[in-house]
Amino acid sequence: MRFHHFALEVNDLTLSKKFYEEFLGFNESRRILFEKEEMIFLEQNGFRLELSQKKSDGEIGEKTHFCFEVDNLDEKMQEMLDREYHSFEGPYTLDNGWKTIFYLGPDKEVIEFLEVI
Repeated sequence: MRFHHFALEVNDLTLSKKFYEEFLGFNESRRILFEKEEMIFLEQNGFRLELSQKKSDGEIGEKTHFCFEVDNLDEKMQEMLDREYHSFEGPYTLDNGWKTIFYLGPDKEVIEFLEVI
């Protein structure tokens, strides 16, 4: 298992992308659509940042999460189930073939596991 990305939900996707590129030296590496929502991946020195546009009236940060890439998502899901952890969202298969699932940590932090195909 290895760290894949940190995700932020932002008010203005274009403005946030510009900020991270111009002020912090990130470069866009990928754009994907997930359930009609655009996500932008930015990278700097091997660190990935996922930006998504805030859509609801809720607080900023509702979609903030850590993501860990795994070699086999089915095995990770079984391992979590064996330890009595149950997902609160997913599993999903994205349009690009990636498989993903979300869990809550002990302090309700959101943890995503992702299999990159």
